[in-house]
Parts: sequence; structure tokens; C-alpha cells
Amino acid sequence: MLYETIIVLVKSLVMILVLFGFAAYMVLLERVLMARMQMRLGPTRVGPIGLLQPIADGLKLLCKERFQPMGVEIFTFWLAPSLSLFLALSVFALIPVGGSVELWGRQISLRIADVNAGVLFLLAFSSLAVYGVVLAGWSSNNRYSLLGGLRGTAQMISYEIPMGISLLTVVLAAGTLSLPEIVEAQRNHWFIWTNPISFVIYLITAFAETNRAPFDLPEAEHELTAGYHTEYGGMKFAMFFLAEYINILAVSSIAVTLFFGGWLGPRDIPVVWFLLKVAVFVFFFMWVRATMPRFRYDQLMTFGWKVLLPIAIINLIVTAYFTLV
Repeated sequence: MLYETIIVLVKSLVMILVLFGFAAYMVLLERVLMARMQMRLGPTRVGPIGLLQPIADGLKLLCKERFQPMGVEIFTFWLAPSLSLFLALSVFALIPVGGSVELWGRQISLRIADVNAGVLFLLAFSSLAVYGVVLAGWSSNNRYSLLGGLRGTAQMISYEIPMGISLLTVVLAAGTLSLPEIVEAQRNHWFIWTNPISFVIYLITAFAETNRAPFDLPEAEHELTAGYHTEYGGMKFAMFFLAEYINILAVSSIAVTLFFGGWLGPRDIPVVWFLLKVAVFVFFFMWVRATMPRFRYDQLMTFGWKVLLPIAIINLIVTAYFTLV
């Protein structure tokens, strides 16, 4: 029992450190890619070809003066960024990046937790993520932050419903809620080929869930300054920033797990295949941000409720019919 507890703690620590490193250098990668796509220079001065820029940014945020507006709800104001980061990290406790490896004569699983209802836990974590946004907006004592928090809440709740329905079609196809078993069910064919509509719905809702362009209305600088985290600076802002990029990794990892065979590939190098597939999705997120304009808020909500939700429901009914028949 003690050995298993130590293994879980070590895997959790490694996961957190790796995710922080990935998130930091995702910021650099996005700045460089957007600069190239827009025919300008990105970060190039700090370190060789700018590789030390994330470290410099982290030190700057760590050393910035801490400030707190008058009239804030102190406990909630501090809780919101911590909650957002915690929930973003928690998703990766369930994501299987591979089968298992032998270490010191023991088989070590390449995942922290293996629960039978893994898909339900993923949906639960994504539903709870809205609290970080709405609490940050409400506790800041700022009308722009409040409006950004309300926007984010409405957007995330609206797009969680079609996202959940799209994932149910994968559960029907695999016949299980366990994420490792869903990956194993894709040994002969990936679910992207049998459920392409579900994948498209999931991909669109993933942009909305992560508040990324063209669905970044909670942070619309023209109307709301920085939105729900306007009053946050220093490390509290850094926690929101890290949570956003870790969420991108999370939704990309979920897409790879449920639609693209997870760690499965032609050769037995599971972690490498998983990371390569996730990298493709991360690049796509950055590409869309550099390319597409932001929607209006009424267009965003209309598309979610009047277009995406009916398509998701019809797709679920058709998938259920053909699965049972």
C-alpha cells in the first residue's frame, strides 16, 4: 500500500512538472508560429533563438508587485486562479498516455488513475472548470470582470452539452466508459473514421471550452479589457495563463484518446505516438487563433444552441440506432 502511494505521488509530481514545462514552451511556440504566419519576428533575444523567453516571463511574473483592488471578496479572489489550475491539472490524472513499463522488476502503469467511468469524470472536471471563471469575475469588484465571468459561464455551460453528447457516441461505439478500454477498442480502426460528426462537434466545443479564438469572448479586449482576470496580476494571473494552456493540452489529449487511438501506432512506442498526436492538435489550436476572427457573442450562443446541439442530438440517435442494430 505504501509503495503504491509513493508511486502515485511520484507520477503526480512528474506529471505536474512536465505539464508546467509544456505550457511554458507552448506560449513561446505560439508566439513564434503566430509571428511567422503574420510575417513578423517573434521572441528571439532571450537565449538562443529565444528559448529562454518562458523562463524570463516566469521570473517577471514572480517578481511583479502583488496588488488587490478595494472591495474584493478576498477568499474567492484568491481561490479562483488556484481552482482553475487545479481542475486543469486534474484531468491528466485520468488520461492514459500508454500501457505500462517495467521498472525495478514491477509493471508501472503510465497513468495515475484508472477508473471505470473515466469519461464521466472528464465531463465532471470540465463542468467544474466554469467556477474558476465565474468566481474570478464576481469577486474582483469590477464590472468588466463580472461581465467576462458571466460570458464565460454562459459560453462554457452552453457548449458542454453538445460536447457531452458527442462523447456519448464514442462510449456507445466502444461499449465502455473506461478510457484505456476505449483506446484498446480502436486497435482496428480509430473512431474518427466511424464518428466524424462527433469529432467535429467535439473539436468546436473544445475551442469554446478553452476560451480560445474564435470563441474567446470572455477575454474580448475591445469590450471587456482582459475580461474575468482583468484585476489579476503577477502569479495569480500566471495561474490563469497556465490553466488556459494546460486546458489546451487536456482537450487535445482527450481528442487523441477518444478519436485517434490514444497511444496506439505502427510501432510499440506508445508515449511518442501519443505526444505526436497531441502536438498536431496543439498546432491546430494555434493556427486557428492566428487565422480566424472572433465571433460576435450572439452568433456564438446562436450557433451553440440552434445548430450544434440539434446536430449532436441527431448524431447520437443515429449512432445509437446503428450500434444496436
